[in-house]
Amino acid sequence: MKKALLVPLLLIFLISYSEAKKGVSIKSLRYSTYQNYTRVVVDLDGSAEYKGNRLSNPDRIFFDLKNCRLPSKDKSVAVNNGTINSIRMAQYNSKTVRVVLEVKEFQKYSAFTLEDPNRLVIDIYNEKGNSVAKKDTRTRGRVLAEKKAYKIKRVVIDPGHGGKDPGAIGPGGTREKDIVLHVGKKLGKLLKKNHGMEVIYTRDRDIFVPLNERTEIANSKKADLFISVHTNASKKRKTRGLETYFLSWSSDREAIRVAARENKVSIKKMQKMQGGLSMILQDLARNSKREESLRLAHSVQNAMITSLKRDYSRIEDLGVKYALFYVLVGAEMPSILVEISFISNREEEKRLTSIKYRNRVASAIASGIDAYISQSTLIVNPEVQGKPRG
Repeated sequence: MKKALLVPLLLIFLISYSEAKKGVSIKSLRYSTYQNYTRVVVDLDGSAEYKGNRLSNPDRIFFDLKNCRLPSKDKSVAVNNGTINSIRMAQYNSKTVRVVLEVKEFQKYSAFTLEDPNRLVIDIYNEKGNSVAKKDTRTRGRVLAEKKAYKIKRVVIDPGHGGKDPGAIGPGGTREKDIVLHVGKKLGKLLKKNHGMEVIYTRDRDIFVPLNERTEIANSKKADLFISVHTNASKKRKTRGLETYFLSWSSDREAIRVAARENKVSIKKMQKMQGGLSMILQDLARNSKREESLRLAHSVQNAMITSLKRDYSRIEDLGVKYALFYVLVGAEMPSILVEISFISNREEEKRLTSIKYRNRVASAIASGIDAYISQSTLIVNPEVQGKPRG
């Protein structure tokens, strides 16, 4: 190798080594309190691995972030919301930052990392509910009463991706973020017009919203439903169809692949993260929110297939499935993720570029929500069934 090339290469190596030695830095620590859980977010300036564990006397849960450093002095935040007493961060050793959550009593928890931006998300669940979230008892009582009667008043619509994240891109250059924004906004207009619902969008223009913040919007607004809209994609260009997902553990490789793509992580990392969340996902399988999400998913999927088959050929019904979508983790209301055709399929990409097709899909999702509400009303109030109207 020539000497002239050796020096620049050596400099590059030394710079890379120096950066690697520095490790990842903690940028900030924040938390949000919801009805049944508290979400803690540790913002990072790079990707970091972590290991979590719990200790007793006093009860606390800790997470060690490897190859990580705390640029400032140790930090402590008082929470006292009925679930977490306080959160502490300290440089445990030269290469590890320890995040300690002092909890009120034994609590279930889940944790996962997200990228772009990089962060560690920790959810601490409290079946008794958070005391801070209970303060507004009048509003909370009204919301619960509405849910009991299945008078869905507030819906959060989540058009996937956006801003610097285009989502999947079709062979003709069509971007997922543009298609789902149109469908999401059209769906919102229909729900407002036909049902008088209050509609909140996680984004109503071309901006980037991190995955965990989308569910946080729904929880903070006390939404009754959460609908995330996406287009599907596959390396197999002939793959086509529509499918609807709800949150649960899955061993199906195709479901894991779809979730990995939407979560913007590798399939290997997806499988690893799913294992870490298995306790929470198994718990979800036993509660009513999971059952409500399942019924909502079936109603929307059936409505989309029935409506589109009237005027379009080769509409493939891929059914209702479940997988670990980060955007659905922590939702305190029935929540689904809808894949409204394969943008990677040339014929379906062409359909997605048609305003008529996008509007039909939005109308079908609205019809599915309507069917879910009607069905839920009969389940809660069985005496209504069979009675004449008017």
